[in-house]
Amino acid sequence: MANTLTEQDDQVDAVDATIPAAPEAVVKPVAPKAEEPVPAAAPVEAPAQEESPAKPVKRAKSTAKKTRTVELTLTVTGTMDGDWQADLLHGTTRVVQGLTIPAIAVSRAAKELHEDIFSGIETVLEAARDQHRTRMEELEAELAKVKQALAELSD
Repeated sequence: MANTLTEQDDQVDAVDATIPAAPEAVVKPVAPKAEEPVPAAAPVEAPAQEESPAKPVKRAKSTAKKTRTVELTLTVTGTMDGDWQADLLHGTTRVVQGLTIPAIAVSRAAKELHEDIFSGIETVLEAARDQHRTRMEELEAELAKVKQALAELSD
C-alpha cells in the first residue's frame, strides 16, 4: 500500500509539472450517500483543465415559494340559550369583540368550513333546540292552565 501511495504522489507531481499554472478553482467536496460505501483509499486524479479555464460556479436560484402566513383567530362562543358571539384577532390586535351572530349563520359557516366543525357546532345547536322545545312545552302547558282559569272565571 505504501508503494501505491508513493507512485500516486509521483504521478501527481509529474502531472503538476506538465500543466501550466491556471487560476485555482473552488472545488467543493461532495458528501457520499448513505447507501454507498466509502472506499478506504480512493485515488486522486488531477482535473483536466486543458479544454477551458475554470469558471466560477453560480448558485441556482431557489424555486421554493415563499409563503406569507396571516394569523387570524376567530373565536365563536355560544350559550345554551342560542346567543352567539364572535371575536376576531389579527395577530395580537383585536379586530372585532362581542359581535352578535345568529345561530343559523354559525351553523351555515361551520358547514362551509368543514364537516368536523359542523358536527361539533351542530351538537351544541341541537342541545339548545331541545332546551327551547322543552321550555316552549312548559310555557304552552302553563298557557293552557291560564286559559282554563280564565274560562272558569268568565262563566
